[in-house]
Amino acid sequence: MPVATLLPFTATPNRKSASPTSFRLTEKFILLLVFSAFITLCFGAIFFLPDSSKLLSGVFFHSSAVETNTRTGPDSSDSGWLTSLPTTLLRALCAFPLCGLNSSLLWLMMKHAWDSYRRYAWGSNELRPVSKQGHSSNLFGDIKGATIVDALDTLYIMEMFEEFDAATDWVEKNLDFNVNAEVSVFEVNIRFVGGLLSAYYLSGKEVFRRKAVELGEKLLPAFKTPTGIPWALLNLKSGIGRNWPWASGGSSILAEYGTLHLEFMHLSKLSGNPDFAQKVMNIRKVLNRLDKPQGLYPNYLNPNSGQWGQHHVSVGGLGDSFYEYLLKAWLMSDKTDEEGKKMYYEALQAIETNLMRKSSSGLTYIAEWKGGLLEHKMGHLTCFAGGMIALGADGAPSDKTGHQMEQAAEIARTCHESYARTALKLGPEAFRFDGGVEAIATRQNEKYFILRPEVIETYMYMWRFTHDPKYREWGWEAIQALEQHCKVEGGYSGIRDVYASTPNHDDVQQSFYLAETLKYLYLLFSDDDHLPFDHWVFNTEAHPLPVIKKDKTDRPNEVE
Repeated sequence: MPVATLLPFTATPNRKSASPTSFRLTEKFILLLVFSAFITLCFGAIFFLPDSSKLLSGVFFHSSAVETNTRTGPDSSDSGWLTSLPTTLLRALCAFPLCGLNSSLLWLMMKHAWDSYRRYAWGSNELRPVSKQGHSSNLFGDIKGATIVDALDTLYIMEMFEEFDAATDWVEKNLDFNVNAEVSVFEVNIRFVGGLLSAYYLSGKEVFRRKAVELGEKLLPAFKTPTGIPWALLNLKSGIGRNWPWASGGSSILAEYGTLHLEFMHLSKLSGNPDFAQKVMNIRKVLNRLDKPQGLYPNYLNPNSGQWGQHHVSVGGLGDSFYEYLLKAWLMSDKTDEEGKKMYYEALQAIETNLMRKSSSGLTYIAEWKGGLLEHKMGHLTCFAGGMIALGADGAPSDKTGHQMEQAAEIARTCHESYARTALKLGPEAFRFDGGVEAIATRQNEKYFILRPEVIETYMYMWRFTHDPKYREWGWEAIQALEQHCKVEGGYSGIRDVYASTPNHDDVQQSFYLAETLKYLYLLFSDDDHLPFDHWVFNTEAHPLPVIKKDKTDRPNEVE
């Protein structure tokens, strides 16, 4: 299927003026006075703050396509003055088009994260920002450069073209998949395949298409099981696969085999090889033959027998992105994938009936289901669901649209509370609603924060769909906390206990911090025509992929 002709990536301000008859004279006069006061305050702050002349153009015009501004950009050491501005001033700025201040700060945050990685860990998968050295987990085997590939589209979207060119050069010369090592099919797909595809569609550079298809072909042996449900782990040289030893009865994981669809459909389109699409469509056939307990999808499925493993259901870890990809498969198909749509809305109804609950104070949360019993715990990963439900609300039956938007807003509020109730104003890995507590982590192994994006992701979607200023205010709170508690000289680090009065850093700058957290924050403070939802769908690693339309020619997006 040919890909859509895509709108140029622009950052044109979207400003609406009031009708001359919409206010009485007195109200007009008051509004002008208030607005003038804010403008005066903003200009005064900028002109009298350190290095204002160097930052002025970046503050007000950073989102424009003026290459000289974005390529030379402000130095990362200047970000401190921005975070010291009073929250009330920043809220005022967000109410007007001067929210470019926040976009500029996010540019600086990305610059600090990227420059630190490039200085201390170039070519490694990730950065240890405290010890200032490279870091690699076993998820990627001997494949290198996860941060480089994961950050490609963020660099491009933020118009950091010199950094993007350096990353492109590394990919062309050093990104090698001919390794005798075992990798996570899921992680390599969402970060490497997704990152390469997105970079191709944004920039049109052939190296990214070629590398994505090459890696996709190396992942195909993972599907050599009796059912076609892929293995979780694959040796890229031998093609031998297996599942995680801890998974129930040798099962594959719902969120892993269910989070391949978007990338593999694009791989078929770009390569002309139908195998990619056929593999992921077969996964649906297997699932549709199975009975679902209470309409729910258990997290474990045996790839040999095709039967469910342990009946554990979660919209957080082990399950989350399966539901996301059902909805996004429909959206990415230009709303022609009726099977994906049907599966998503039926699953969402089962989740609402069986897992969604309200706390005694009225906080909506999504619990976990274990053999019919609820565990009243919600993971940070589950917080993506607010954005997902908002994204799908328009496609629901007309009598459900408003209800689903209310659900999305309630989940966003609950997840914000999980941040607000910590000492560091950053959310824990999981939080509970039992034993007299609400939205608080009660176990030590759930109190950490590893720069995750899911809460920010939901803020971004909720802002796009409602333009309620509280979502930008909440995003600003997160920016302040990240800068105050996670930023170190060598980058950004996760935190071991968000309830402690001072941060104890875990010394890892996750690649998804650059791919997701900073990108979603940047889009939260950007105009809606930055990657508009009717043309782009984000994979679960926040890599934008274009909607596939049948009636358009096949060509990558050209950014003007």
